[in-house]
Amino acid sequence: MTAILDDTSRPLPLVQQFERGLDAPVCLTWELTYACNLACAHCLSSSGRRDPRELTTQQCEAVIDELQRMQVFYVNVGGGEPTIRPDFWHLLDYAVDHQVGVKFSTNGVRLNAERARQLAATDYVDVQISLDGATAEVNDYVRGPGSFDTAVRALENLADAGFKDAKVSVVCTRHNIDQLDEFHALTERYGATLRLTRLRPSGRGADVWDDLHPLPAQQRQLYDWLVTHGDRVLTGDSFFHLSAFGGALPGLNLCGAGRVVCLIDPVGDVYACPFAIHEQFLAGNVRSDGGFQRVWQESALFTELRSPQTGGACASCSFYDSCRGGCMAAKFFTGLPLDGPDPECVQGYGETALAGQRTVPAASQDHSRRTPGRNEPVLLQLSRRPAGTPAVSAPPVAACAENPLAGFTPESLVRGESL
Repeated sequence: MTAILDDTSRPLPLVQQFERGLDAPVCLTWELTYACNLACAHCLSSSGRRDPRELTTQQCEAVIDELQRMQVFYVNVGGGEPTIRPDFWHLLDYAVDHQVGVKFSTNGVRLNAERARQLAATDYVDVQISLDGATAEVNDYVRGPGSFDTAVRALENLADAGFKDAKVSVVCTRHNIDQLDEFHALTERYGATLRLTRLRPSGRGADVWDDLHPLPAQQRQLYDWLVTHGDRVLTGDSFFHLSAFGGALPGLNLCGAGRVVCLIDPVGDVYACPFAIHEQFLAGNVRSDGGFQRVWQESALFTELRSPQTGGACASCSFYDSCRGGCMAAKFFTGLPLDGPDPECVQGYGETALAGQRTVPAASQDHSRRTPGRNEPVLLQLSRRPAGTPAVSAPPVAACAENPLAGFTPESLVRGESL
């Protein structure tokens, strides 16, 4: 990482350096495929069907080679369900062999005892099992029948194989906030670590936002729980909007989109934010001249995101330095201005903004299966909002992806600690 200097040739504070952008992302999210055996109601990428234009094995290897040259810290691999790709295990080994750490998220469907032993014997790999309820009733309502048992079986296989410190990745909803202690107990049972992420209204999540997003009182409940347990729980800076309750949570507490993180999708398109897979946040494609490096270092979108931000309507708020105006993706997918308050602003400004005139953007892509599968979650039986119509004035939710900075402090990133 090249230090950014101020006018007196002194290095800027680390957070300010991150806001100005780095020569290479600290880490990035890479959705290898949109194919998935589940159809989670809140899936931010609307996964289900494979895109026939997916990068080939050779093209994926070329991206990994480039990430190695750029000294990218590690890559978050997701989907869809990444293990469905026939070459997934080859690409995992290829990345590790080329000094690119891998953290991959899975629903556990392909994580049998043999694969668990393989992972336990592999360095620089972290595994995240997605689980959105501490009981089958709560989890399967969102992720589909049988998905709780599949995830727990994968955790058991990892524990039996001696895999150290698997992660249990939970998207916080109004139905599981009361289960935080149960989640914590479940992870300790399998020698794992709990990781909480915010629900954002993108992909299919936009359709179920009003039914899933934590209510205001639950936002406070979550904040208080994180203050108490934050040293033993990962959040990947998902909840910096909660810092406006009074004290910053551990982590960077800023939006890293296009500054320290980004997303590569299955066809090689590069987006500024893992939670904003939409044409407005498309910066380029890894198959274009100059590859990923040129997109990261020269795209007009990333240059704009790295320019000094004014804070807009939030600049006069006494809590702005804590919450930084909240989540870009949550604002965009609820039709709010990017320089305005977060729709779940804990000081109430988001609720006011949601009550005003706004136009919710239509989804730019949808990979959902055209016919319901046998693992369809209950929530997908709810009526879907027609594309482009205004949303009901209510706070946000939805995201089943990966925030790349999970578990890393600014100090560890600068030291270059590995997984």
